[in-house]
Amino acid sequence: MKQDIDSKARIIKTASLIALFGNTLMAAVKIGTGIYGGSLAVIGDGIDSTVDVLIAIMSLIVAKIISRPADEDHPWGHGRAETVATTLLACLLFFAGAQLIISSGRDILSEAEKEVPSLPALIGTIISIAGKLLLAWSQHLFGRKADSPMLKANAKNMTADVLLSAGVLIGLGASWIFSVGIIDSWAAVLVGLWVIKSALGIFAEANTELMDGGSNKVYYQAVFDAVKSVEEAGHPHRVRMRRIAGLWDIDIDIEVPPNKTVVEAHWIAFKVEKAIKERVENVYDIMIHVEPAGNLEDEGYGLSEETLS
Repeated sequence: MKQDIDSKARIIKTASLIALFGNTLMAAVKIGTGIYGGSLAVIGDGIDSTVDVLIAIMSLIVAKIISRPADEDHPWGHGRAETVATTLLACLLFFAGAQLIISSGRDILSEAEKEVPSLPALIGTIISIAGKLLLAWSQHLFGRKADSPMLKANAKNMTADVLLSAGVLIGLGASWIFSVGIIDSWAAVLVGLWVIKSALGIFAEANTELMDGGSNKVYYQAVFDAVKSVEEAGHPHRVRMRRIAGLWDIDIDIEVPPNKTVVEAHWIAFKVEKAIKERVENVYDIMIHVEPAGNLEDEGYGLSEETLS
């Protein structure tokens, strides 16, 4: 398990370094061309990329934290640092989107005459779209390889950035065609709303993990099937599955014939654990509680196969 965590930390570090250098370049290009070309929407797009730079730095810190072994203060390890970082990522995105909407809204409400953005803003946006496509693709590949919620969230964020930049490009084009500079401010508002939407989606996913909820029922069914594949193991119930930074922590109760010795019951549980790991990838830990068959104790939490459907 330590080797899996170390491998995941290395992948996150590599992905974060690529994102750090790529987004630093993108932010510089967009903010520079936005200022020179007089486009608030392009500057806002550059601010969003600046947030991505902060995210990459945060990811590097997380990679170092999650590689630490479990200790007395953190017996479950440090994997949840990634989930906390994903939540902070969502907050940063929300703040950046809100600030952009406020700044653009002031221009719209003031009804001041706004100049049409010039060619450098358009060039910067085109470069941004191409660069973000490459970065989103790389983060998606690394996120899938490491099964990292943080990298997957960042890949979604960068994919949204591509659409965001495309919206900015459309706004710039409309400003040029109709010679109306305020269109750029309206485009910036739409960009801000999109950023906030992405932030709320990322926060919802991270919050589900922090609250130990929302596991896909397909995984529960895989656990039930694993128990049924082991002779003399029956009635899997009170099953609870939660994610710790992409790894599964599983609790389950099973029943064995009441005449079995402790040693025999232990080996049945061992076979169940092995069967579960063969069906569910990235298992962090499995806790199996053995009960005598026919136990009628009323247990009001966890899932059974009957309650799954």
